[in-house]
Amino acid sequence: MTRPITAGVDGTEESLAALDWAAREAVRRGLALRVVHAWRFQPHEGIDAGDPDTQARWARDAVTQAVRGVAERHPGLAVSTDVLGDGPVETLVGAAADAEMLVLGSRGHGPVVGFLLGSVGQQVIAEAARPVVLVRAGDQASAEAGGREIVVGQQGDPDDSAATLRFAFETAAARGASVRAVRAWTLPPLFAYSPASLKLLDEAGGLEPYEKKALAEALRPWRERFPGVHVVEHVEMGSAGQVLLSVAGRAQLMVVGRRAHRTAVGARIGSVAHGVLHHADCPVAVVPHD
Repeated sequence: MTRPITAGVDGTEESLAALDWAAREAVRRGLALRVVHAWRFQPHEGIDAGDPDTQARWARDAVTQAVRGVAERHPGLAVSTDVLGDGPVETLVGAAADAEMLVLGSRGHGPVVGFLLGSVGQQVIAEAARPVVLVRAGDQASAEAGGREIVVGQQGDPDDSAATLRFAFETAAARGASVRAVRAWTLPPLFAYSPASLKLLDEAGGLEPYEKKALAEALRPWRERFPGVHVVEHVEMGSAGQVLLSVAGRAQLMVVGRRAHRTAVGARIGSVAHGVLHHADCPVAVVPHD
Protein backbone atom coordinates (compact mmCIF):
# COMPACT_ATOMS: atom_id res chain seq x y z
CA MET A 1 0.00 0.00 0.00
CA THR A 2 1.29 3.44 -0.94
CA ARG A 3 1.01 5.83 1.98
CA PRO A 4 0.79 9.63 1.63
CA ILE A 5 2.92 12.11 3.50
CA THR A 6 0.56 13.82 5.94
CA ALA A 7 0.92 17.35 7.29
CA GLY A 8 -1.03 18.68 10.25
CA VAL A 9 -1.98 22.34 9.80
CA ASP A 10 -3.65 24.85 12.11
CA GLY A 11 -2.95 28.13 10.31
CA THR A 12 0.14 29.04 12.34
CA GLU A 13 3.44 30.00 10.74
CA GLU A 14 5.11 26.84 11.98
CA SER A 15 2.39 24.58 10.57
CA LEU A 16 2.68 26.28 7.18
CA ALA A 17 6.45 25.65 7.26
CA ALA A 18 5.67 22.00 8.01
CA LEU A 19 3.24 21.91 5.08
CA ASP A 20 5.90 23.27 2.71
CA TRP A 21 8.43 20.73 4.00
CA ALA A 22 5.93 17.88 3.58
CA ALA A 23 5.09 18.96 0.03
CA ARG A 24 8.74 19.02 -1.03
CA GLU A 25 9.32 15.59 0.50
CA ALA A 26 6.21 14.17 -1.19
CA VAL A 27 7.45 15.43 -4.58
CA ARG A 28 10.90 13.90 -4.01
CA ARG A 29 9.43 10.52 -3.07
CA GLY A 30 6.65 10.53 -5.67
CA LEU A 31 3.95 10.32 -2.99
CA ALA A 32 0.66 12.10 -2.46
CA LEU A 33 0.23 14.80 0.17
CA ARG A 34 -2.60 14.71 2.71
CA VAL A 35 -3.35 17.84 4.71
CA VAL A 36 -5.20 17.36 8.01
CA HIS A 37 -6.79 19.92 10.34
CA ALA A 38 -8.35 19.02 13.71
CA TRP A 39 -11.47 21.06 14.40
CA ARG A 40 -14.02 21.17 17.19
CA PHE A 41 -16.77 23.71 17.75
CA GLN A 42 -15.62 26.25 20.34
CA PRO A 43 -18.22 28.73 21.59
CA HIS A 44 -16.89 31.91 23.22
CA GLU A 45 -18.84 33.98 25.71
CA GLY A 46 -19.30 37.59 24.60
CA ILE A 47 -17.81 36.95 21.15
CA ASP A 48 -19.70 36.13 18.00
CA ALA A 49 -17.73 33.00 17.09
CA GLY A 50 -20.40 31.67 14.75
CA ASP A 51 -22.36 28.47 14.95
CA PRO A 52 -20.86 25.01 14.34
CA ASP A 53 -21.54 25.13 10.59
CA THR A 54 -19.92 28.55 10.32
CA GLN A 55 -16.82 27.51 12.27
CA ALA A 56 -16.52 24.35 10.19
CA ARG A 57 -16.65 26.45 7.02
CA TRP A 58 -13.97 28.76 8.39
CA ALA A 59 -11.76 25.74 9.12
CA ARG A 60 -12.23 24.33 5.62
CA ASP A 61 -11.52 27.73 4.06
CA ALA A 62 -8.30 28.08 6.10
CA VAL A 63 -7.08 24.65 4.96
CA THR A 64 -7.99 25.41 1.34
CA GLN A 65 -6.06 28.67 1.46
CA ALA A 66 -3.00 26.97 2.97
CA VAL A 67 -3.04 24.28 0.30
CA ARG A 68 -3.51 26.71 -2.59
CA GLY A 69 0.07 27.99 -2.43
CA VAL A 70 1.46 24.45 -2.24
CA ALA A 71 -0.52 23.40 -5.31
CA GLU A 72 0.81 26.40 -7.24
CA ARG A 73 4.42 25.61 -6.32
CA HIS A 74 4.05 21.89 -7.06
CA PRO A 75 1.48 21.60 -9.87
CA GLY A 76 1.96 17.85 -10.33
CA LEU A 77 1.49 16.98 -6.65
CA ALA A 78 -1.67 15.09 -5.67
CA VAL A 79 -3.11 16.86 -2.60
CA SER A 80 -6.09 15.88 -0.45
CA THR A 81 -7.51 17.70 2.58
CA ASP A 82 -9.44 16.57 5.64
CA VAL A 83 -11.04 18.65 8.39
CA LEU A 84 -11.67 16.16 11.20
CA GLY A 85 -13.79 16.62 14.29
CA ASP A 86 -11.77 14.83 16.97
CA GLY A 87 -9.30 16.45 19.35
CA PRO A 88 -5.84 17.29 18.00
CA VAL A 89 -4.01 14.35 19.56
CA GLU A 90 -6.56 11.77 18.43
CA THR A 91 -6.76 13.31 14.96
CA LEU A 92 -3.01 13.47 14.41
CA VAL A 93 -2.24 10.02 15.85
CA GLY A 94 -4.99 8.55 13.66
CA ALA A 95 -3.70 10.41 10.59
CA ALA A 96 -0.16 9.17 11.26
CA ALA A 97 -1.29 5.54 11.23
CA ASP A 98 -2.13 5.77 7.53
CA ALA A 99 0.86 7.93 6.53
CA GLU A 100 4.40 7.41 5.37
CA MET A 101 5.21 10.10 7.91
CA LEU A 102 3.40 12.83 9.81
CA VAL A 103 4.85 16.35 9.57
CA LEU A 104 4.09 18.94 12.23
CA GLY A 105 5.22 22.48 12.96
CA SER A 106 6.94 23.47 16.18
CA ARG A 107 7.68 26.94 17.50
CA GLY A 108 11.30 28.02 17.71
CA HIS A 109 12.24 29.36 21.14
CA GLY A 110 15.20 31.69 20.83
CA PRO A 111 18.70 31.00 19.50
CA VAL A 112 19.46 28.12 21.88
CA VAL A 113 16.30 26.02 22.10
CA GLY A 114 15.25 24.65 18.74
CA PHE A 115 11.73 23.44 19.42
CA LEU A 116 9.06 24.36 21.92
CA LEU A 117 7.39 20.99 22.22
CA GLY A 118 3.92 21.36 23.70
CA SER A 119 1.81 18.65 25.26
CA VAL A 120 0.04 17.86 21.97
CA GLY A 121 3.29 17.40 20.06
CA GLN A 122 4.81 15.25 22.78
CA GLN A 123 1.75 13.01 23.00
CA VAL A 124 1.59 12.60 19.23
CA ILE A 125 5.28 11.70 18.99
CA ALA A 126 4.96 9.22 21.87
CA GLU A 127 1.84 7.53 20.50
CA ALA A 128 2.21 7.69 16.71
CA ALA A 129 2.91 4.37 15.00
CA ARG A 130 4.74 6.09 12.12
CA PRO A 131 7.63 8.59 11.94
CA VAL A 132 6.84 12.15 13.03
CA VAL A 133 8.85 15.07 11.63
CA LEU A 134 8.98 18.39 13.50
CA VAL A 135 9.68 21.51 11.42
CA ARG A 136 10.44 24.95 12.80
CA ALA A 137 8.79 28.15 11.66
CA GLY A 138 11.07 29.82 9.14
CA ASP A 139 12.47 26.55 7.75
CA GLN A 140 13.83 27.18 4.24
CA ALA A 141 14.15 24.84 1.28
CA SER A 142 17.72 26.13 0.82
CA ALA A 143 18.72 24.34 4.04
CA GLU A 144 18.21 21.02 2.23
CA ALA A 145 21.01 21.73 -0.24
CA GLY A 146 24.67 22.62 -0.05
CA GLY A 147 26.04 19.24 1.02
CA ARG A 148 24.26 19.12 4.36
CA GLU A 149 23.72 15.58 5.64
CA ILE A 150 21.00 13.34 6.96
CA VAL A 151 22.28 12.74 10.51
CA VAL A 152 20.96 9.61 12.20
CA GLY A 153 21.57 8.21 15.65
CA GLN A 154 22.32 4.50 15.96
CA GLN A 155 22.11 2.65 19.25
CA GLY A 156 22.06 -0.95 20.38
CA ASP A 157 21.99 -3.94 18.07
CA PRO A 158 21.19 -3.77 14.33
CA ASP A 159 17.56 -4.71 14.94
CA ASP A 160 17.17 -1.93 17.52
CA SER A 161 17.90 0.79 14.97
CA ALA A 162 16.61 -0.80 11.76
CA ALA A 163 13.57 1.47 11.44
CA THR A 164 15.60 4.60 12.16
CA LEU A 165 18.32 3.72 9.65
CA ARG A 166 15.74 2.76 7.02
CA PHE A 167 14.10 6.17 7.31
CA ALA A 168 17.46 7.98 7.12
CA PHE A 169 18.66 6.06 4.05
CA GLU A 170 15.33 6.41 2.23
CA THR A 171 15.38 10.14 2.85
CA ALA A 172 18.99 10.49 1.75
CA ALA A 173 18.34 8.49 -1.43
CA ALA A 174 15.34 10.67 -2.30
CA ARG A 175 17.41 13.85 -1.80
CA GLY A 176 20.76 12.73 -3.19
CA ALA A 177 22.24 13.45 0.24
CA SER A 178 24.82 11.65 2.36
CA VAL A 179 24.16 9.95 5.71
CA ARG A 180 26.16 10.60 8.85
CA ALA A 181 25.50 7.67 11.18
CA VAL A 182 26.33 8.57 14.77
CA ARG A 183 26.99 6.08 17.56
CA ALA A 184 27.85 7.49 20.97
CA TRP A 185 29.45 5.48 23.72
CA THR A 186 30.41 5.93 27.37
CA LEU A 187 32.59 4.04 29.78
CA PRO A 188 30.42 1.43 31.50
CA PRO A 189 30.50 1.11 35.31
CA LEU A 190 32.53 -1.78 36.63
CA PHE A 191 29.46 -3.80 37.56
CA ALA A 192 28.40 -3.85 33.91
CA TYR A 193 31.39 -6.00 32.98
CA SER A 194 30.97 -9.76 32.76
CA PRO A 195 33.28 -12.49 31.50
CA ALA A 196 31.28 -12.63 28.24
CA SER A 197 31.37 -8.88 27.65
CA LEU A 198 35.05 -8.68 28.53
CA LYS A 199 35.74 -11.44 25.98
CA LEU A 200 33.88 -9.49 23.27
CA LEU A 201 35.75 -6.30 24.08
CA ASP A 202 39.08 -8.13 24.07
CA GLU A 203 38.32 -9.65 20.66
CA ALA A 204 37.40 -6.22 19.30
CA GLY A 205 40.58 -4.62 20.64
CA GLY A 206 38.92 -2.29 23.17
CA LEU A 207 35.81 -0.20 23.70
CA GLU A 208 36.04 2.21 20.76
CA PRO A 209 36.90 -0.48 18.16
CA TYR A 210 33.99 -2.51 19.55
CA GLU A 211 31.62 0.43 19.05
CA LYS A 212 32.94 1.03 15.52
CA LYS A 213 32.37 -2.62 14.67
CA ALA A 214 28.83 -2.47 16.10
CA LEU A 215 28.01 0.59 13.97
CA ALA A 216 29.46 -1.00 10.83
CA GLU A 217 27.37 -4.14 11.37
CA ALA A 218 24.19 -2.10 11.85
CA LEU A 219 24.88 -0.14 8.65
CA ARG A 220 25.83 -3.10 6.45
CA PRO A 221 22.33 -4.06 5.17
CA TRP A 222 21.43 -0.42 4.46
CA ARG A 223 24.68 0.21 2.57
CA GLU A 224 23.86 -2.83 0.44
CA ARG A 225 20.26 -1.71 -0.16
CA PHE A 226 21.26 1.90 -0.96
CA PRO A 227 24.68 1.63 -2.66
CA GLY A 228 24.42 5.15 -4.09
CA VAL A 229 24.17 6.81 -0.65
CA HIS A 230 27.49 8.05 0.73
CA VAL A 231 27.88 7.17 4.42
CA VAL A 232 30.06 8.72 7.11
CA GLU A 233 30.51 6.53 10.19
CA HIS A 234 30.81 8.69 13.30
CA VAL A 235 31.72 7.06 16.62
CA GLU A 236 32.39 9.37 19.55
CA MET A 237 32.57 9.12 23.30
CA GLY A 238 29.82 11.04 25.09
CA SER A 239 26.08 10.97 25.70
CA ALA A 240 24.01 10.26 22.60
CA GLY A 241 22.15 13.56 22.80
CA GLN A 242 25.33 15.62 23.17
CA VAL A 243 27.13 13.87 20.33
CA LEU A 244 24.16 14.23 17.97
CA LEU A 245 23.78 17.92 18.78
CA SER A 246 27.52 18.47 18.21
CA VAL A 247 27.01 17.60 14.52
CA ALA A 248 23.56 19.19 14.11
CA GLY A 249 25.10 22.08 12.18
CA ARG A 250 25.88 19.63 9.36
CA ALA A 251 22.32 18.34 9.19
CA GLN A 252 19.47 19.13 6.85
CA LEU A 253 17.51 16.56 8.88
CA MET A 254 18.18 14.81 12.18
CA VAL A 255 16.74 11.30 12.60
CA VAL A 256 16.39 9.67 16.01
CA GLY A 257 14.57 6.61 17.29
CA ARG A 258 12.22 6.48 20.22
CA ARG A 259 10.61 4.16 22.67
CA ALA A 260 7.66 5.70 24.47
CA HIS A 261 7.70 5.41 28.24
CA ARG A 262 4.41 5.30 30.12
CA THR A 263 4.26 7.15 33.41
CA ALA A 264 1.53 8.21 35.82
CA VAL A 265 1.23 11.53 33.94
CA GLY A 266 1.11 10.01 30.46
CA ALA A 267 3.46 8.97 27.67
CA ARG A 268 6.98 10.39 27.60
CA ILE A 269 9.52 10.14 24.81
CA GLY A 270 13.08 9.05 25.53
CA SER A 271 15.78 11.44 26.73
CA VAL A 272 17.74 11.42 23.45
CA ALA A 273 14.73 12.32 21.31
CA HIS A 274 13.62 14.87 23.90
CA GLY A 275 17.03 16.58 23.97
CA VAL A 276 17.43 16.70 20.20
CA LEU A 277 13.90 18.04 19.70
CA HIS A 278 14.51 20.87 22.13
CA HIS A 279 17.94 21.93 20.90
CA ALA A 280 18.43 21.10 17.20
CA ASP A 281 17.80 23.93 14.75
CA CYS A 282 17.04 21.65 11.79
CA PRO A 283 13.94 19.50 11.21
CA VAL A 284 13.90 16.39 13.39
CA ALA A 285 12.35 13.02 12.52
CA VAL A 286 11.39 10.77 15.44
CA VAL A 287 11.00 7.18 14.32
CA PRO A 288 9.29 4.55 16.50
CA HIS A 289 11.16 1.28 16.88
CA ASP A 290 9.67 -1.67 14.98
